[in-house]
Amino acid sequence: MAVNYTIESRWNDEYVDRDPRDLIAQVYQRYGAGVTLASSFGAEDVVLIDMACQSTPSPEVFSLDTGLLFDETYQLIERIVNRYPIRYRAIQPRQTVAQQAEEFGPDLWAREPNLCCSMRKVEPLLRALDGKTAWITGIRRDQSPTRKNAQLIEWDEQHQLIKVNPLAYWTEAMVWDYIREHGLDYNPLHDQNYPSIGCFPCTRAVKPGESARAGRWAGFEKTECGLHQDG
Repeated sequence: MAVNYTIESRWNDEYVDRDPRDLIAQVYQRYGAGVTLASSFGAEDVVLIDMACQSTPSPEVFSLDTGLLFDETYQLIERIVNRYPIRYRAIQPRQTVAQQAEEFGPDLWAREPNLCCSMRKVEPLLRALDGKTAWITGIRRDQSPTRKNAQLIEWDEQHQLIKVNPLAYWTEAMVWDYIREHGLDYNPLHDQNYPSIGCFPCTRAVKPGESARAGRWAGFEKTECGLHQDG
C-alpha cells in the first residue's frame, strides 16, 4: 500500500490522549504485513510486543543482533519468543565480531564507536526495513534531549517510511506500571541500574543523578547509535 503521510500525520492529534494500543491497532489495520516492530528488548519494547500481540495475530518483530549483546538480553529474547506468537527476525551485521576485528583491529567500539555502530546497527537496520511501509519503535520523549520532540507518527526521511512511536508521551513510570500490571518479562539488568541496554562493551550502569542514557558510550559525546537521527 502506498504511504499517505498526510493522513497519518493527523493521528498525532487524534491519538495523543488515547491508549497506545488504539494507535497500534490502527497502524496494523492500515498497513498489515508492511509493519515491522523494532525491538532491543528494553522495557519499552516488551510493552510494545505485548500490545502488538493484542492488535494483530502474529506481529513481525526484529532486533539488531550485533553479536555483542548481553547474555541477559539473549535470554530475554528466548523467553519472549516462547511467550508470544511473534514472527521474530534477528538481523545480523555483514561481518562477525572476529571479521570486523581482523579488518579494523580489535575493540573498534572503544576507538571509533560511530563506525562500529554504523556497521553493526545502522546498515543492518536498512535491510530490516527494506520493503516495509511502517516501523514501530519504543522511543519516548523523556528518554533524552535528542528525543524530546518525538511524535506519535513521523515521516522517516532516511528510510522513506512511516515511523510510529506509540509510547512517545509515556513516562518511565507508566512503562513500569504496565510491565508490573501485566506480569511481563523484562531484562534483569534494569534492576541493576541499566535503564538503557545496548551492547555490553558500550553500556554501563547509570550512577545516581545521571540521565537514563548516560550509561551508553560513556567517555564519548555520543548518546545515539544512529538509528533515530531525527528522534
